[in-house]
This record gives sequence, structure tokens and C-alpha cells, in this order.
Amino acid sequence: MMDETFSNVAMQHILREAEAATDAPAGASSRLKSRIFSQLIELEQQQGPLRVLSAIRAAGEKLCIFETAVAALPSDDLQSRNACAVCHARILGERVERAPIFWPGCPYATFCGH
Repeated sequence: MMDETFSNVAMQHILREAEAATDAPAGASSRLKSRIFSQLIELEQQQGPLRVLSAIRAAGEKLCIFETAVAALPSDDLQSRNACAVCHARILGERVERAPIFWPGCPYATFCGH
């Protein structure tokens, strides 16, 4: 189960460390950051269900528009699944450098510099 120590803050720290370890002066590409994020979430899901979205929102974390819709559902099972796995923002983020993703709370938009 995803706990507080492995939150978006922890993932952002891992991405900063990966960026610092590269030789590229501009840092890691948004495509690489997006793929790393997707892989981290996939690995976390293999260990068990993710945190419930309504609990994440209650803790003050931002949710994207799609996660907000899923968080309104009364099912903890649905809320603990990775909404990004079926979102076109993930596909754009992983395949297009600086993809045009503008949804507040979307980690892929953050990686793309929006």
C-alpha cells in the first residue's frame, strides 16, 4: 500500500536525483521524467493497492481532473487504481517532449514544464 513516505514529494525527489546524475546540462527530458514516474507507479501497484484518491485529496495533495472525478466514486477499490494508466496525458508525456498538457494537478504536465 502506498504510504506517506512514498508520495509525490518522494517521487519528485527521485526525479531530481536522476536529473542531477545525467550529463545533460539541461537535465532530464520531460519524456524521461514521465517514463520514470509511470514505472514508479507501476512498481508501487505491484506491491499492493495505491492510496485512495479521496484520502490523497484530504491530505492536501493536488489531483488532476480525471483523478478528481474518480475520487468522487464511492468505491475505494476504484479510487486506489492508477487513473494515469488510462489517461492520454501519460501517453503524450512519455512520447512527446514538452507535451501540451495543461491540467492542474497532472504530474505529466509538471514534468513537461506547465
